[in-house]
Formats: sequence, structure tokens, C-alpha cells
Amino acid sequence: MTLLITVFAAIVSTVVWYKNAPKSEMKVGVLCLLFWGASAMWLVDAIVEYARVGAEYFTPAPADMLNDAFLGFSVVALGLIVWLVILLVKDPKGVVKGMLFKKE
Repeated sequence: MTLLITVFAAIVSTVVWYKNAPKSEMKVGVLCLLFWGASAMWLVDAIVEYARVGAEYFTPAPADMLNDAFLGFSVVALGLIVWLVILLVKDPKGVVKGMLFKKE
């Protein structure tokens, strides 16, 4: 479930990045890299788990699926938070800088 959630997040962020690729003002490429990296990590985890337990990997308990879903959404939320911090630090549109140094 974690792999599925992060792959969907990676695909959505990649589509958004590709649509706005020449401008890249919102640093969506960083978000793509975060989600694709997480997807690769979960893919390796799934391969190792399948090698360990075999066909039982495809019949998880409902509680395990729920825990994996929570973990997947937590990973996506953490990726969005990291992207937001990077976006605020880089401040491509100068909004934060304008608010901090606003003259009245």
C-alpha cells in the first residue's frame, strides 16, 4: 500500500512538473525526486519482503493494509512538508522576502 500511494504521488507530481517544466518556479522537480525516491525505496522493500515470505505477500491482513496506508500517507505528507520548506527558503516569487522587509 505504501508503494502504491507513493507511486501515485510521484506520477501526479511528475505530470504537474512536466506541464510547467520550462518555468519551474515552484520547484516541483524537487517534489518529483522526493516521491520517486520514496517509491524506489518501497519497491526495494516490497521485493525483499516478497523474497522473504513468498506468495503470502499478496494476502496481507486488513490491519497491516491500514497501517501501510497510514505510513504511505505519512510519507506523502512529509514529502510535501519538505517541499514546502524548500519552497519557502528558496522563495522563487519573493513573497516571503517581501513580507519580511515590507516598508510601511
